[in-house]
Amino acid sequence: MVTAIVHIKAEVDRIPEVAQEIAEIEGVSEVYSITGDFDLLAMVRVSAYDKVADLIPGRLNKVAGVLHTETHLAFRTYSRHDVEAAFAIGLDEGD
Repeated sequence: MVTAIVHIKAEVDRIPEVAQEIAEIEGVSEVYSITGDFDLLAMVRVSAYDKVADLIPGRLNKVAGVLHTETHLAFRTYSRHDVEAAFAIGLDEGD
């Protein structure tokens, strides 16, 4: 699984519509409105790197109201669930 984090600048008066349209693109798992230099953050999860290349410039960047994107590819995913599972390996719940 390839995960990309996409920061998106959008036309201010179209942020909700842009977010909704991006959220409907296959491969986009979530879209957040955020503070800072960007307006939206999209989490993209696809099976291969070439699909990232198709999805972001081919679909996401073409959504009306998207002004600029900045894409970051994740090497590894860490979450509380992953950390707890790693420390629990080989332990019974009664220990």
